[in-house]
Amino acid sequence: MAKRKTGKAKAAPKRKAAGRARAGVPAGVIELGDRRELFVDDYLIERLTNVELRLQKPVPRNVALDHDVPWEGNTSAYHTVFQDGRLFRAYYRGSHYDRAGYKPVVCYAESRDGIEWYRPELGLVSYKGSTRNNIIWDGPGSLDFTPFRDTNPDCREGEEYKALGSPSARSREEQALLAFKSPDGVHWSLLSEKPVMDHTAGTNAFDSQNLAFYEPRRGCYVEYHRDSIYPGGVRYRQIMTCTSTDFRRWTKPQLLDYGDAPLEHLYTNAVTPYYRAPHIYMGFPKRFMPDRRMPGNTVGGVSDGLFMTSRDGLHFKRWGEAFVPPGPQRRRWGSRNNMTAWGILETASDLPTAPRELSIFSGEGFFGGEATRLRRYTLRLDGFVSAKAPLKGGELITRPFTFDGGALSLNAATSAAGSVRVELQDGDGKALKGYALRDCDEIYGDYLDRIVTWKGLADVRGLAGQPVRLRFALSDADLYSLRFTPLPV
Repeated sequence: MAKRKTGKAKAAPKRKAAGRARAGVPAGVIELGDRRELFVDDYLIERLTNVELRLQKPVPRNVALDHDVPWEGNTSAYHTVFQDGRLFRAYYRGSHYDRAGYKPVVCYAESRDGIEWYRPELGLVSYKGSTRNNIIWDGPGSLDFTPFRDTNPDCREGEEYKALGSPSARSREEQALLAFKSPDGVHWSLLSEKPVMDHTAGTNAFDSQNLAFYEPRRGCYVEYHRDSIYPGGVRYRQIMTCTSTDFRRWTKPQLLDYGDAPLEHLYTNAVTPYYRAPHIYMGFPKRFMPDRRMPGNTVGGVSDGLFMTSRDGLHFKRWGEAFVPPGPQRRRWGSRNNMTAWGILETASDLPTAPRELSIFSGEGFFGGEATRLRRYTLRLDGFVSAKAPLKGGELITRPFTFDGGALSLNAATSAAGSVRVELQDGDGKALKGYALRDCDEIYGDYLDRIVTWKGLADVRGLAGQPVRLRFALSDADLYSLRFTPLPV
């Protein structure tokens, strides 16, 4: 690949850490601190030579939930998953479509490991005369009920869990969002009888998985929902966002900006701060292609799962290639499939001695047969995008930044013949004495947290707080993330 210099994305946020700039730090120098940085965009990159940012592909694993019980069925969808202490929780719509339509209910499942899931018998809601089921709600908002654990330190008692749900969205008057509260994540009630948000821009607003979460860095609740725009009179499904300080009154929604990415139908969004680097928002929208239909499908349209990231929650880098493609399973080529659940879990690997990994979840079988299924997919920690170089080698040079910490740790993997080496430079790009590329001890293998050494020494404390750059020499290697950490004892 020819040498190229990456540019700033359109309307990108300023490249500095949250909070006030540190005195004496030159303008344009990134304040990295000790936070983890992923190579999911060009935020930290000044130049790539024979290196590309490569979108990774999650690996399909087990079926986490098979919606084959009577109150679920072939249109069960809009899954939410999160870890809550030692318990993993899942919420989703249970519904089955037939000629009479469908009546949705909100279902709940649990897991001890994020891999194998079960339905508890809750005894809360009667279905055909029996409460022996996992239904937690069947009132207004059941269409797309989406909950979260509220981490706001000022959260009111009894509202430790919150949720949003739209009453219908079948008519313009019903296009709204209702707010819910719960003390335990199982017993729910309306937070307000009136909607907290109503119709915004286009038709069919809110008829998707509309979500919210508390953002401690911004000190507010952040919400993402589905709406529509009409360029040239043609409807496109899009995503809007707004904020609130109390979960009751919300700002005017704004459309997300994707820079120069093409206009496409985005059905859901699944936006969440990445827990290992919470200053980076990750989204997993479902791309909908309404004009395509596979032979034998009764409903038009095909879908796949995309990946996008943001550093301000409004401007996103959206990859055009599918993150979760339909693949070889026929049931994933039906209409409205490959919808990524909201939530990223850390789970154990089924490979002996392998480290923990990330699990995401995606739906299949929608509108096909008797039941949808939720399948688990895995990827390495931070493994969404890598800076990838071939065996003949390539280089990545960062922008100037300051850091806090005593050692440089990398998440990287090589082949048996590949390698990673690192040079520390001053802000102008000159190799620092003792940290030149020739001084770096060669790294090869597969590591989530590999400390870089130069002639056996890892200590970089003397450089903390001053502008530096990193020069990576990569050969048949993938570089996923970096972080400056305390010096190992």
